[in-house]
Amino acid sequence: MENEAYLRFGVFFGVFIIMSLYEVVAPKRKLTSSKTARWFTNLSLTFLNSFLLRGLFPVLAIGMAYVAEEQGLGLLNSVEIPEILSVMIAVLFLDFIIYAQHYAFHVLPHPWKLHMMHHTDLDLDVTSGARFHPIEILLSMCIKVSIVMIIGAPPLAVLIFEVLLNATAMFNHSNVNIPVDIDRVLRLFVVTPDMHRVHH
Repeated sequence: MENEAYLRFGVFFGVFIIMSLYEVVAPKRKLTSSKTARWFTNLSLTFLNSFLLRGLFPVLAIGMAYVAEEQGLGLLNSVEIPEILSVMIAVLFLDFIIYAQHYAFHVLPHPWKLHMMHHTDLDLDVTSGARFHPIEILLSMCIKVSIVMIIGAPPLAVLIFEVLLNATAMFNHSNVNIPVDIDRVLRLFVVTPDMHRVHH
């Protein structure tokens, strides 16, 4: 956990580079707009959102997990269960909450206006997974920090969840040609709901 920041950034850039190269070698569809312009916009948004999160939140999700652990806050910190079970429960619950948030941002009018930025990308590729309105990112972090505190998610669980969330977001949005049989299996585990593909 001492190297959690390096791990998160390492996985992010590792998956980003792998999927970017995969898109060049085996693209699913031909791009319709300038890749350079889109990448500049999408990656600029990514850096802006990261800057805002660091500047506006005294602690992010992993920081809140440490606070909850030290103060004994949250459900999982008030019961005696094996650490591995606590981590598994927290990861699954965080995943469910983010799924529910994603669903809500699709069906509620005002959140959809924010989330629409993600779906107005002219093409779909690895950078689309990080194209979000800054206000949506801030709301999402508020939800995540609150849930981490309420359930008392262990820091390791939050790290695992965030690494998986970022990696699968890039993978799911990548413009790559995957063999049908492999794609069918992957859909069971890492592909976002059909509503995500429909709006694109």
